Amino acid sequence: MYMNSTIDKLIEMRLTAMADAFRNQETDPKMKDIPFEDRFSLLVDIEYSKRKSSRLKRLIKNASFDQPEASIADIDYQSGRKLNRDLIERLATCAFITDYRNVFLTGATGCGKTYMACAIGMEACKQYYKTKYVRLPDLLIDLTTARAKGTYSQVMKQYANPVLLIIDEWLLLKPTEDEQRDIFELLQKRRRKSSTIFCSQYPQSEWYDQFGGADSPLADAILDRIVHDAYKIHIEAIDPSKDISMREVYGLARSEQE
Repeated sequence: MYMNSTIDKLIEMRLTAMADAFRNQETDPKMKDIPFEDRFSLLVDIEYSKRKSSRLKRLIKNASFDQPEASIADIDYQSGRKLNRDLIERLATCAFITDYRNVFLTGATGCGKTYMACAIGMEACKQYYKTKYVRLPDLLIDLTTARAKGTYSQVMKQYANPVLLIIDEWLLLKPTEDEQRDIFELLQKRRRKSSTIFCSQYPQSEWYDQFGGADSPLADAILDRIVHDAYKIHIEAIDPSKDISMREVYGLARSEQE
């Protein structure tokens, strides 16, 4: 009766892992010889590990990675790409996040930008940083729809609050004036308190023109908020004649067809 009452209270307090472990201890004869302090420590460790594991799974799920299987350990450095391994491994420590620095990943379609961004994002989740992946076209549609529904502030917070935001297909299409205002507001809110990874087919030198150049009143203001102290990785083939899509290297093309 005493044990059942204790287990019920643990479950009521949502300490389910500890409850299961306590039940196992009570039915295991070997546990009778272990001091109370050690047994209690084991219970706490089990509950702690379960909660950390659940938190990590929740962070990964909420990040909505395009490629949730991406891993820093699986980045292929022998694929004929020019990759700065030292920089990539440094980014994997997530020190850039604590420094509030951004990352630019640029290169042609299929060069592995998204995979690398998701791999870095996965490392951020492992360090329990709230992370979010989104394509810029989807982000802009969300904000436009939210403005019409009167939920603009709430939706903006969904993208402004994550400690790490991954924006894929950055400037794939030239943003309209209204969309530029949304981009400016988002980056202004994230400035100096979070980090953003930008994945783009265009090198940074062409971003100004993608925003409309001198005809855009916001082009300079937007770029001024992200380019300073940003880490930059431009992925290109060592031998373009032998270039293959990284989707084939990582087996992503096959999985998408299935």
